Amino acid sequence: MENISYQTLITTDQLAEHSNDADWAIIDCRFTLNDSERGRIDYLQSHIPGAVYAHLDHDLSSPPIPGKTGKHPLPTVETCTKIFSEWGIDSKVQVVVYDDAGGALAACRVWWMLRWLGHDSVAVLDGGWQKWQNEGKSLTSGIEQRHFREFNPIPQENLIKNTDQIDSIRRDPSFVLLDARITERYLGKIEPFYPVAGHIPGALSAPYTENLNPDYTFRSKAELFTHYQQLTRGISAQNVVFYCGSGVTAAHNILAMVVAGLGQAQLYPGSWSEWIADTTRPVATSE
Repeated sequence: MENISYQTLITTDQLAEHSNDADWAIIDCRFTLNDSERGRIDYLQSHIPGAVYAHLDHDLSSPPIPGKTGKHPLPTVETCTKIFSEWGIDSKVQVVVYDDAGGALAACRVWWMLRWLGHDSVAVLDGGWQKWQNEGKSLTSGIEQRHFREFNPIPQENLIKNTDQIDSIRRDPSFVLLDARITERYLGKIEPFYPVAGHIPGALSAPYTENLNPDYTFRSKAELFTHYQQLTRGISAQNVVFYCGSGVTAAHNILAMVVAGLGQAQLYPGSWSEWIADTTRPVATSE
């Protein structure tokens, strides 16, 4: 079979063809923000055969530091290396990630983290858990593990912006800062997770939900191209920065821009929850 590296999206049929391939690692990333153990429980009950489970709080984040970091700080490179090695990922492995939120919680987080550390052969399952299940494809239950493989990170630090840089970027017309949360949170009308509502002044609204069709598959390349060309005013991806509540769903928009053929934008991992950790930072609640 032809050796193809999937680096953005993969279909359920393409994954099914490789379900028994030792050089393919499947990661179940289901997570619910207001019930942190729901995803693990669902995984234990039923998942795609061969999949290991990634917990957003325990595996994909460092412990938050109140008053300093956001809700889901990135793990250190050393921690990521240990986890990815335990999940049996080396340079030869094709990784497929999925969740039940169209990739937003937290499949795109793993997709982004692997690319950040130099592993491009990682794809999000288009349509996710729902599509796999609805098509009657094979399922299993319980805990699964993969054989250890040595993961060798090659950090791409140019993919990240910190809070000080964001404070500068938000006033710089050569950059575009985009908020991936739903419009009501951007406008400060609701805030279900954090003590301050609103958005970073200068940021534009770009809800990640606009990347998806009703069946949780991504919109077409042409549709995403038009959508992001309008949002970014044609500014190149290297000057486009996304944030969300805690640096998780923003990766969904980064993937969408890559799918659109517009290149890889940058991530503010601390996002809104880190921005408001310092109460002296400004907050906006209008367009």
